[in-house]
Amino acid sequence: MPDQEQKFEGRMHGPQDPVEKDGLFIRLIYMILIALMISIAQTVLGLATIIQFVLMVVNKGTPNERLADFGESLGIWVAKAARYQTAASEVKPWPWTELD
Repeated sequence: MPDQEQKFEGRMHGPQDPVEKDGLFIRLIYMILIALMISIAQTVLGLATIIQFVLMVVNKGTPNERLADFGESLGIWVAKAARYQTAASEVKPWPWTELD
C-alpha cells in the first residue's frame, strides 16, 4: 500500500492521458474560467484555515483530519489548475477531468 508521500506524488505528477490541444481562443476561455475558480478556491482555503485554527484551539492543538485532507485535495487542484494556466500541462483540472 502506498505511503502518503507516494500517494501525493501520484496525484500531482501521475501519468497524464494525452489530450488534444485546444485552439488558443478556446484555451483563453478555459483560462478565464479557471482563474475565477482559483479565486473561489482561495476564499474557500481562507475559510478552511480559520475554521481549522478554531478547531485546533478547541481541541488543544489537534487538527481536524477531514479538514486537513480537504485542504490537501484543494491544494492539489490549485496546483493542477496552475499547470494548465501556465501551459505546463494540457490537462484541464476538475470539473473537466476526474478529481483524483
